[in-house]
Amino acid sequence: MNDDNSRRRLGRGLAALIGEMDQPVQAGAAVQPVNADRRIPIEFVSRNPRNPRRTFDESELQDLASSIRQHGIVQPVVVRTIADERYEIIAGERRWRAAQLAGFTDIPVIVRDVDDRTALEIAIVENVQRSDLNPLEEAMGYDQLIAEHGYTQNDLGEIIGKSRSHVANSLRLLKLPEPVRDMLSSGSLSAGHARALIPTSDPVTLARSIIAKGLSVRDTERLAQNNIRAQNDPTYGQASKPQEKDADTLALERTLSDSLGLDVTVNHKASGGQLRIAYKTLDQLEEICRLLERR
Repeated sequence: MNDDNSRRRLGRGLAALIGEMDQPVQAGAAVQPVNADRRIPIEFVSRNPRNPRRTFDESELQDLASSIRQHGIVQPVVVRTIADERYEIIAGERRWRAAQLAGFTDIPVIVRDVDDRTALEIAIVENVQRSDLNPLEEAMGYDQLIAEHGYTQNDLGEIIGKSRSHVANSLRLLKLPEPVRDMLSSGSLSAGHARALIPTSDPVTLARSIIAKGLSVRDTERLAQNNIRAQNDPTYGQASKPQEKDADTLALERTLSDSLGLDVTVNHKASGGQLRIAYKTLDQLEEICRLLERR
């Protein structure tokens, strides 16, 4: 996809659609095409299976349903035609679900006949701008646009109004194994926790430990760095084994200990060593000092 053409298409498509797609019709506003704003039976509307949002909090839906019972649906659901009198949601699935809970039989809609690509763009933009997607859903939406429609990370950054690095960091989350993705989707792990685990050798075990201990993102980053170092250096973090002493050194320790009546340790190396005399009382220390002074 040519970047300039992509940007022009995004400018024409989303800038026009996003600006009007999720606003209530104002009194006295210019009349839109007949199918731009009307009510349709709720059973004629279905969710978009390609919508990146998968998780809907039940308590929040119940709260919205209560609000809808009292005030109605203020913002129309944006749909597209998929068959005769059948419509698929582009934006507003949460309102559609809440309307069903509220017992509504029809809903206000804005009909926009757009292709799969534009419908996916709108769904992602709306959800990202509202912070409705969890980090994994957001990453999967970006990946879908890249894989199926040839977007670059720069294109996506322009669409959602975020930096290319934000998009890149989001996509990195897809490298995590499924159990860690589930923890991310449920909110047990934050995106910061999850990103730190990507280069580690056992992200699943580390993720479970992070949740169990309630570690912060900074603590997680330190834990991940230790894991990576151990991965690259098998001896990292292992206590060095004490060097075994030869018979002569052990014999010398016994002789000195017997002579002084104190515990004596000799640590000898090729380049030198240490003589350690352990005492328990000040009297023993004074005796050691007298012996050294006499010598």
